[in-house]
Amino acid sequence: MSTPVTLDQIEALRRIDTPTICNAVEKLGIRPPTEGHTGDDVRCLQPNLGIMVGFAVTARFGTSDPVAKHTMGPYWRMYEGIEASLKPAVVVAEEIGPRVGHSCAFGDGMSTVASRLGAVGLVTNSCVRDLAGIRALGFQTFARGLVASHGNFGVVDAGTPVEISGVTVRPGDIVHGDENGVCVFPPEVVADVIRLAHEVIAHEAALFAFFRSPGFTLQGLKDKLQ
Repeated sequence: MSTPVTLDQIEALRRIDTPTICNAVEKLGIRPPTEGHTGDDVRCLQPNLGIMVGFAVTARFGTSDPVAKHTMGPYWRMYEGIEASLKPAVVVAEEIGPRVGHSCAFGDGMSTVASRLGAVGLVTNSCVRDLAGIRALGFQTFARGLVASHGNFGVVDAGTPVEISGVTVRPGDIVHGDENGVCVFPPEVVADVIRLAHEVIAHEAALFAFFRSPGFTLQGLKDKLQ
C-alpha cells in the first residue's frame, strides 16, 4: 500500500502555486508534459481564494440532456463520496450532456452541502450558478463559466473516473488549482512532488536573480541554461 498523504503534506502543497506543481510533476516523468492539467475551457471563477488542494470525489452530470430521466441514487452517492473521502475533498464533476456550455453542475445550495461535508471546491467542465452565494462560502470554483438555469438537473453516476478538459481524474487523486488552472496527479507521488517543487522554486529564484542583476546578458543566460 502507498504511504498515506498527511495533512502537513496538503498544507505544503497549498503553499506552492499550480504552475510550479506542474513543473514538479513533469520532472517525475510519469506522463507527457502536455497532459494532467486543464485548458482554457476550465477557469478559476474566484482567484481571490488562492490555492485549492484536495482529494478528488468524482461524479458525472447530465443537466444539458433535455429528455434524460434522472434518479436520486447517484446524487446521494456523490454526497456520500464527499462524506467518506479523505479531507479536504474536491468535487470533480463531468457534464456528459449534449450542450456543456448550457449545463449547470452546482449552485449555492449544493456548494453549501458539499462544504458542510468537507469539500473545499469544485472542478467541472460544466458551468455553475448563484456565484454570489458560492463566493460567500469561500468555496473555490473552477468551471467553464456561469449560467442562470439548472437545466434538467441530474447526477448520472458517482465514484467513477471522469474526464475534465482532457484530464482523466480518478477518485482520490490530488487536485491542485489556482488562478492559473488545475493540475491532477496520483496521491502516491505527493512527497516527490513537494520535494521537486522546492527544487524548482530554488532554481527559478536563482534564474530570476540573474535576470534582474546588473550583469545580465543574453550570452550569460545561454551559458546558464545549456
